Amino acid sequence: MILFILGLIIFFGAHALPTAARGVRDGLIGRLGEGSYKGLFSLVALAGFALIIIGWRGADASLLYSPPPYLRHIAYLLMAIAMILIVAAYAPAGRIAHAVKHPMLAAVKVWAFAHLLTNGEVRSVLLFGAFLVYAVIDRIAVKRRGAPVPAAGPWSADIAVILIGAAVFAAIFFYLHRYIAGVALI
Repeated sequence: MILFILGLIIFFGAHALPTAARGVRDGLIGRLGEGSYKGLFSLVALAGFALIIIGWRGADASLLYSPPPYLRHIAYLLMAIAMILIVAAYAPAGRIAHAVKHPMLAAVKVWAFAHLLTNGEVRSVLLFGAFLVYAVIDRIAVKRRGAPVPAAGPWSADIAVILIGAAVFAAIFFYLHRYIAGVALI
């Protein structure tokens, strides 16, 4: 459990720095340069992520709650939405990205919430709860900073985003989830 918790602290600590301590972040960029800062950030976040993965098996898997089976279907719908939002975050801006304002953070919130609906063991609640809390806090910080919102683009961009997001969801649902998370969904 120690490696798992340490991984969460390192991963989210690295992500919280740009959100909560903009002055520290800017100072590091000034001393290291933007490329070196991004490289260091990536290495620290990757180390935290690796510790989360390594510590997962030894983390507490006792049940906090036992979700009813029907919540799986709600989670699947939410995951389809999350995949569309992730694609919207990286695709040319359409109306989805404009309406959501920050589609990656919205995707993380939906993804984490969907997983909390269906996973009631301690380690899952810690993992997905941490992602949900981080995404909510980061969204508030982004709003306070006045970060730019993507301009509304054409509907055709949204059609492509929806189709690609649905394809990514289908690939994960039918095949990849067992390799990503060690659990086959069907």
